[in-house]
Amino acid sequence: MMAINYNVQADVIDIQRDQPRDTDTFLVDSNVWYWVAYPRSNQSSRPPAQYQMSNYPAYVNAALNTRARLLRCGLSLAELSHLIEKTEREIFSRGVGGIQPNETKVFRHNYPTRRASVVGEVEAAWASIKSLAEPMTATIDEPTTDAALTRFKTQLVDGYDLFILEAMAANGVVQVITDDGDFVTVPGIQVFTSNRHVIQAATTQGRPVVR
Repeated sequence: MMAINYNVQADVIDIQRDQPRDTDTFLVDSNVWYWVAYPRSNQSSRPPAQYQMSNYPAYVNAALNTRARLLRCGLSLAELSHLIEKTEREIFSRGVGGIQPNETKVFRHNYPTRRASVVGEVEAAWASIKSLAEPMTATIDEPTTDAALTRFKTQLVDGYDLFILEAMAANGVVQVITDDGDFVTVPGIQVFTSNRHVIQAATTQGRPVVR
């Protein structure tokens, strides 16, 4: 696999070497919620790495124990439900003949009982997230979409993250817990991560932060 050439603009904090503080306000990214709140994530066809399953839940728990603020974004529900449905479909396809892991519509429409199970998993995960984190307001209107498109020109993130970053800016939030290396291309924020490729790139480019 070709190495990713991250152009690091954010401050990068290695969560294995950091202790959350009661003055911290963290937005928790969708990928972290997937590992924290969905117990079957390790049954995906591309299961999370061991560090993802251990380091991020441990850091979130440490943040809760130190009474740091944890925030959730409603946009994460869209990503989370997509990931959970995908994983449940893959699990189902391994046990049932006649459906392929990528047959999203077949799974969704032809197996209503299993679809109801997916809904239950999403509801349980989101209820857990709501019990751990406060909501962060996210407005998607014309000025926000214009700002997101402007951001898209210089910061190498996907569509969901464009709006999450606009919501962070609107709420004055600069700290994000994420495994997504795209966030390090964003200046003015602090990326709390255990992604070794990101941490190595930050170290090489002089952007790691030790608090």
